Amino acid sequence: MSVKISRQHWQALLLELDDARRKRHLLTYRALVERLELPTPAMQTLTAALEYLAGLDARAERPLRSALVISQGASRLPRTGFFDCVAQLGRFSGPSDGIAAASWHASEVARVFEFAYPEEL
Repeated sequence: MSVKISRQHWQALLLELDDARRKRHLLTYRALVERLELPTPAMQTLTAALEYLAGLDARAERPLRSALVISQGASRLPRTGFFDCVAQLGRFSGPSDGIAAASWHASEVARVFEFAYPEEL
């Protein structure tokens, strides 16, 4: 199934991530879906957009902004699919749960917080 995001929603996603980066905080998938008011299938649309953004950032050799989006569960990590995506991009290897994933994620979030992304709107 192909999932697309509107230009308006894409720009809103980039603004939300930039705001989170500047404020040095993380966003949950649920909060982002609600803030962006994504149409159904909202979670699949958000996931596809975050994976696409991860690919753009990886190709540009930038920290992955999609790392700022986490599950609302106790782990405070992104979902398993995020780690599958970043593994395919060559950024992470290992199990998507446990200490290696948590350590890599914390490091990537710190890199995102410190990086100055170019204006893309």
